[in-house]
Amino acid sequence: MRHRRVLIPATGFYEWHRPENKKQPKQAYWIRPADGGIICFAGLVETWMGKDGSEMDSGCILTTQSNEQIGNIHHRMPVIIKPNDFERWLDCKTQEPRDVGDLMQGVEDGFFEVIAVSDRVNKVANVGPDIQEPGLAEPIAPKVASKKLKQDTSQMDLF
Repeated sequence: MRHRRVLIPATGFYEWHRPENKKQPKQAYWIRPADGGIICFAGLVETWMGKDGSEMDSGCILTTQSNEQIGNIHHRMPVIIKPNDFERWLDCKTQEPRDVGDLMQGVEDGFFEVIAVSDRVNKVANVGPDIQEPGLAEPIAPKVASKKLKQDTSQMDLF
C-alpha cells in the first residue's frame, strides 16, 4: 500500500445476498452509482518474480465494512475513491498509508442504486448487457437499527 496504489474504474459491482435461511435462494444484485457514470475502486498492484525469472502482475480491490444500504445485502463493499481524492490516493511519494487511511471507508447511504438481477452474473459463459436486466427479488428486510455493525478497525492498525 505504500508504493503501488491504483484506481480501478468501474460502472458498478455485483454482490450476493445469502439469506440466513439456507433453504431460500441467494440473490444477485447489480450495485451502481445512483447518478450513473464511472466510479473508481481503491486498488493495489504488484509484480511477482517467479523462480524461473518470469513476472506475474497481480492486483486487488480493497474492501471495507458496508454502509447501511449495502449492509442489508453484504457485510463488505469496495472502497470508492471519489474524484477529489484521486491525486491524494495515487500520490505514493508524499502520502504514506496513514495519510490516506481516512479514505478506507464505505460511501454514504444513497450513493448507490441497488438492482436485483438474475443469477446469470455468476456464470462465466454469460456475457453481454442482458445479465444486468432486473430480476425478481423479494425486498430485503432492513437490519435492526439497534444492532448497528461494529466498526472493525483492526486492519487499519497497520497504518
